[in-house]
Order: sequence, then structure tokens, then C-alpha cells
Amino acid sequence: MKIIGRKNEKDILLQCLRSKRPEFVVVYGRRRIGKTYLIREYFNQKFSFYATGLTDEKTKGQLRGFDASLKRYGHVSETAPKDWFEAFTWLRELLESDKVYREPINNKRVIFLDELPWMDTARSDFKSALDYFWNSWASAQEDLVLIVCGSATSWITTNLLTAKKGFHNRVTRRIYLAPFSLAECEALFEMNDIVMTRSQMIESYMVFGGVPHYLNRFDPRLSLAQNINELCFKEFGELHDEYNNLFYSLFEKPEKHMAILETLAKKREGMSRTELAGEKSIGGGSVLTKDLRELEECGFIRKFANYTKEGNDAFYQLIDPFTLFAIAFINNKRFDSWNEYINSPGYNAWRGNSFEIVCMNHIAQIKKALGINGIETNEFSWRSREGDKGAQIDLVICRKDGVINICEMKFTNEEYMLDRKESEKIRYRLEKFQNETGSKEAIHITLICGNGCKQNEYLGIVQNIIVGDDLFDA
Repeated sequence: MKIIGRKNEKDILLQCLRSKRPEFVVVYGRRRIGKTYLIREYFNQKFSFYATGLTDEKTKGQLRGFDASLKRYGHVSETAPKDWFEAFTWLRELLESDKVYREPINNKRVIFLDELPWMDTARSDFKSALDYFWNSWASAQEDLVLIVCGSATSWITTNLLTAKKGFHNRVTRRIYLAPFSLAECEALFEMNDIVMTRSQMIESYMVFGGVPHYLNRFDPRLSLAQNINELCFKEFGELHDEYNNLFYSLFEKPEKHMAILETLAKKREGMSRTELAGEKSIGGGSVLTKDLRELEECGFIRKFANYTKEGNDAFYQLIDPFTLFAIAFINNKRFDSWNEYINSPGYNAWRGNSFEIVCMNHIAQIKKALGINGIETNEFSWRSREGDKGAQIDLVICRKDGVINICEMKFTNEEYMLDRKESEKIRYRLEKFQNETGSKEAIHITLICGNGCKQNEYLGIVQNIIVGDDLFDA
């Protein structure tokens, strides 16, 4: 198996094979994250039955595709099934035959239905038929593992994970496939013979996040800047239109989702639900609640409580690097080359924000570098009650051992050097934080520097220094 990382996910699949009960497994996550690859590679592409939904096909086409898969695995029929009830009846006949393939670990019958949401076309009986197949037969088969997968998160969430009828409590395990960590990206680059420094790998993460498909598109003959240019800025570059394609594949009506993200991209400190609802392009109500939940489940945004705000109006913050990059440079493209953006004011502002996002996606590594990976913590951003006239802190780690780490994140071309002006800003933010929160904990200033930090007299206010290499800890 050529599977990088995914230790927990592989463990869940192994548990399914060793289980003494029927398993209904839902694998979900954003487009291009490697859901299909993980399942195919883990099972060495050997299934009792495998079928995939077809893009933009109506019910008749979906049934023809499903029938082709049935025939490939040994079912004999002269015509395609007339509806989904007949299709699943034929699948049951196939699975009950003596010749059906069984997984050697525990003699299990493994079914993999890929891109499941595409099978559920308008006015079809797909959901009812799948429901009947599971509830009337499959749920009583102790040697059966049904794995379903799809990028259309809104469909997966609505119909499988939070359904009140049909599949309510039927799903036995769920696997959310997250982007790679920096350590996993490094392993992927090594496998693909991509030569980069760790600083360059952090920069690549600031653009592409940890999405394996994007990183697999790198040309090893080109530099990082050249790869960004070829993939994102050339008219026919593979990722030139990825931003729109991504959200139209995930959500049935993504316009509101995209409006939320484009609004949050302008506010690096995050916005409250009330503030988001006040935007004309977004609006409020149950639609906003659903859209925020779906974006959070897909890892595009994070939700956190305001440390000092009374009430429960949570804040939301954009934490997906590629989304931020696409909004900043591709959607409103001013230049046709990435090199023309480098060192511009917009580039420098983006780079600071994007490195903060990299850090937020590597909290576990930061905690390990601080020696507190076994301590329960709560992470959030903070902003002063005074708004623009006050102060903000982009990452606060509140620990159960009576310490709060206030993190300052810096990504510079060379080693970062804390100067007098910046040290005064940190003292000011610290004072504001203490006064407004009334915090009684010990507060430690933590510098996270992508390319290291130069020693000087101003570092006396800093208790911890974390460097880029620390973020690569597995």
C-alpha cells in the first residue's frame, strides 16, 4: 500500500474488518483530498463489489453504470435494472453467491460505493432503495462492510450523518479525511522526487494547504514559484478554475458558502455570526447555520468562542490556505504571473495571514514543541472590545495547567528579528488582554518563526520560541 500518513483512518478500516457486526462506513471530505485513493489502496483494489456515481448523469445513466459494475463482479442480466430497488436486489443476489470475493483478513464482504451523492439524481428512488437494502438485509450480515464515499458534503451530512429518518443511527463509523500535515507533505514530496527546503514546503502549504492532489501536480523540474505559476496563473493551468470547481462539487448551491469565505478572507481575526448575518450577500437564519456547519465540517473555517465576549455569539475564521490564496490572487487576478505579486504589499499581508493559518492547522505540533501535548487546551483568537482601536491576538492557547500561551507568528525570508517597535506592540497586546479578560493565569509569550529567530535584547519578553522545523513533527 502506498498510503502516506492516514494512521487513524487505516486503524478504523482495520477495526471494521475485525468487527463481529455489520459496518456502515461513511468517508467524507473535500474534493481532491484522497478519499477514493485511501479506500482503493487500503483494500488493494479488491472488493466484493465496487461502483461509482457518474458526473452529471441522470437516473438511467447511473443505473447503466451500476449494472456494468454488477456484470464485472459476476452478476448476469440481459438489461440494466429498471430502478434502484431492482439494482440493490441484484447486488444482494451477487453478494449471496458462493463466488463473491471475501477479504482474507476476516472473510468479510466489502462493498465500496464511490461518489454516492451523484447516484441520487432528481426524482429517483435511490435513497429509499439504499435504505431498504441496508435495513432489510445488510444490517443483519455480520460479515459485511459497506463503505460509501462522496465529496458533496451537504448531501453526505444531510442524508447520512444527520438524517432523522432512514439512516438515522445506521452509520456505524465515519471517517473525515483531513488535509495532510507538513510532515505528510514532506513524505509526499520525497516520494515524488520533489526537492525543496522545509521553508519552501511551508510556503507551498501556505498556497496549496495539505491537499494531496494539488501537491501531486508539482513538476519536479520547476521551482516552487514556477509550479505556482504553471498550476494557478496559466489560463489552462490545472488549478486555475479549482476554486469554483471545488465549491460547486461540495455543495448543491455554494454561492452563500463562497460569500461567507470571501467575507472572512477580509477579516483575518474572524467574524461573529451576527456580523456575518449582517452582510447582504450572506443573510441569516437557518441557511446561515447550515452553511457555517458545512464549512466547518469540511475544514474551511473554524469556530471559536470569544474569550471576553458575554453571551454565546461564536466567532468564525477562515483556516483553509488554498481558499485564502485563490480569493486573494486568482479570483481578482491583477497579474498573469506569480512573480509579479511577490514582495507586493498584498503579497506580504497574505503571507502573514497564511502562515498564521498554517500554525492553526498544526496546533498538535505546537503543543508538542511546548512540551504540553498531554495537557488539555483550548485554542482561539482574541480581539479587544475596542475593535480597530484595540488589539488582537491571532492564536491564544489556554491550558489546564494554569498557563496561557499568547502566540506571535512570523514568516520572513531570513531569520526573524524582534525589534523595539514590535516588542512594544506585544507588551501592549499583553496588557490589553490581561485587563479585558481579567486572566489570573501565567501568560507566556510564544514566538513561532518559520525561518528561525535571531537572538537579541528584545527577546527578554519571550518565554518560548518555536521554529519551522518544529511544525514538521509527526
